[in-house]
Amino acid sequence: MMNVIYILFSYLIGAISFGIVMSHLFSLPDPRTIGSKNPGATNVLRTGKKLAALLTLLGDALKGTLTVGLAQYFELSPLMVALVAISTLLGHIFPIYYGFKGGKGVATAAGILFMFSWVMGFTVLAIWFGVFMIWRYSSLAAIIAGSLSPVIGFFYEIDFFQLIASSIIALILILRHIDNLKRLINGTESSFKDKK
Repeated sequence: MMNVIYILFSYLIGAISFGIVMSHLFSLPDPRTIGSKNPGATNVLRTGKKLAALLTLLGDALKGTLTVGLAQYFELSPLMVALVAISTLLGHIFPIYYGFKGGKGVATAAGILFMFSWVMGFTVLAIWFGVFMIWRYSSLAAIIAGSLSPVIGFFYEIDFFQLIASSIIALILILRHIDNLKRLINGTESSFKDKK
């Protein structure tokens, strides 16, 4: 029974959208009504409020850090830690508070990976940053960094269940970016090349 409570708690924490919360606090348009209509940090940044975007990024990332960190602190089984991680990400993507229409999960996934291994987390973040700085596409950076995360996890010898969870997370991130991938191929994806 406690395992079910842990998973439900993780989902409910994951379902909090900091993009929507911060937009409300900063009196910004609902991120679901502008740009990509995605309540994530990248879309909040399109409003021009960098602080709101940064707080969105940190909040969404810390959801994954909090739930997985608590699971590790209370010494849940490796399987349960992996399930908590996936539940948190699914909460972000399919939030019960917002009609099950959430973000793409990049920041939350990053927070989770940092708790699996901080070295792994920094490596994935470095790849994201490197790809973004070269091509200026947030979506491309997320696809490449997310896809490589299980390989990086294997290299840093994370445990079996964390490796499986990392692979599932990578697959979810790719699926959430299918439309972006199509636009990248067609040359119609929005970039930050012309933004300061």
